[in-house]
Amino acid sequence: MKKKESAKWLWYLIAIGVVILFMLMLLSSVLDVGERLKLIGIPYLDYVFYGLVFLLVYFLVLRPIHIILFSPSFSVETTLDQDGRKNYALYKKVTKRLLENEKLPDEQKEKLTSSINNYEELREVLGQTYNNHIKKQINKLIKKHAKTVMISTAVSQNGRLDFFTVIAVNLRMIKEIVEICGFRPNMSKLSKLTINVFSTALIAEGLENIDISDVLPAKTMNTLADIPFIRPIMSSVTQGISNALLTLRIGIVTRKYLFSDAKELTKYDIRKGAFLEAAGMLPSVIGDSLLILPKKFLNIFKKKQKKTEDGIEEVIDLEDIDLDALKK
Repeated sequence: MKKKESAKWLWYLIAIGVVILFMLMLLSSVLDVGERLKLIGIPYLDYVFYGLVFLLVYFLVLRPIHIILFSPSFSVETTLDQDGRKNYALYKKVTKRLLENEKLPDEQKEKLTSSINNYEELREVLGQTYNNHIKKQINKLIKKHAKTVMISTAVSQNGRLDFFTVIAVNLRMIKEIVEICGFRPNMSKLSKLTINVFSTALIAEGLENIDISDVLPAKTMNTLADIPFIRPIMSSVTQGISNALLTLRIGIVTRKYLFSDAKELTKYDIRKGAFLEAAGMLPSVIGDSLLILPKKFLNIFKKKQKKTEDGIEEVIDLEDIDLDALKK
């Protein structure tokens, strides 16, 4: 028991250290940009920048953390606990939050309302609601945020910006999952999630220097070598896909922490299951993201068309382009 408690406090300390490190990195980046703005010579420009950064940090980082921390700690596994009558007050509190969920079917809301004064019935209806309805909402939410990460980090060519983007999007995702469920994981699992988010952001920052030739086979690289702009674009898309996969994994781990039942879950099961499920979601995220990316970004891969004097459209293939002239 003492060993378990000490391990729990170790996770807490690591998470606190991660948060402090993040804040120091953020402060360093903000002060650096502020000093450069000061050199421009426009009065108070740096102070305006600091004010905007404060607002962004509040709404994108501090506000989500506040919502997560002050939500009740709960787990769907308690709905399977036959001796969980002590959680009855918490069941009612969570039920009231679920009734505020606009996406929850009216039929399910009626079941929750009618069973709120019956402990046994409420326990059963809560389990059905989470497993049949809330879980689907969460999966859609996870995909939406993974898509945001993919597009933003694919377009951005700044590793430090990717770092802060991934942290902000992942925190927002966890916050929205908590809001949908009406409760959060316990502090130990929240600490692990904090470390996961920070690790993912560090990976996102490191992917800026990714070499696409290390990812694609040599034969493919030789084929693409003569096509202008393809190499940097492929590198950017690869960065976006990698970050999307990591975001999917964090979202799924969060959901598993909330929906773990008594039969599951070892650490290995959580990690393996989350990775396999994230890999399954990734193709649809990539497909949706590519539809949203700017048209100019995608037009490089398409054949161009032009109209002749006779009004007949003539197809211009990539092979017809003077590559040497473009390179110049």
